[in-house]
Amino acid sequence: MPDVHKGSCLCGEVRFAAHGELRELIYCHCSQCRKQTGLYYAATNVEDRNLEVEGAENLTWYRASETASRGFCRHCGSALFWKADELDYTSILAGAFEKPTELKGGYHIFCEDQGDFYQISDDLPKYAAGRG
Repeated sequence: MPDVHKGSCLCGEVRFAAHGELRELIYCHCSQCRKQTGLYYAATNVEDRNLEVEGAENLTWYRASETASRGFCRHCGSALFWKADELDYTSILAGAFEKPTELKGGYHIFCEDQGDFYQISDDLPKYAAGRG
């Protein structure tokens, strides 16, 4: 039986279950992620066919660019998802999962855009922009 990783927004109006193995965490330091969360995104992903969402009517999707949207709870404002138009998976913010997550860091992207108020101090790979 595949692993099931459950999570929710802060108020619990949006709940999700991700089935199967989750990707390592990607830490995104782009200005959009910083402005949405106050720091940076730490996200994994799951194939769309392996993601169940309860309370999807409580999600609001913000069109963040010409190619992607960000999903958040319309009640409590919790940032939950990032979805590129042409991809068959959805990124899920790591903080939305219930513990234990067993998630591990993978690498940092858009480091050239990171905030000037923190340092990236781990030994994970760092990319100036996206990972090519």
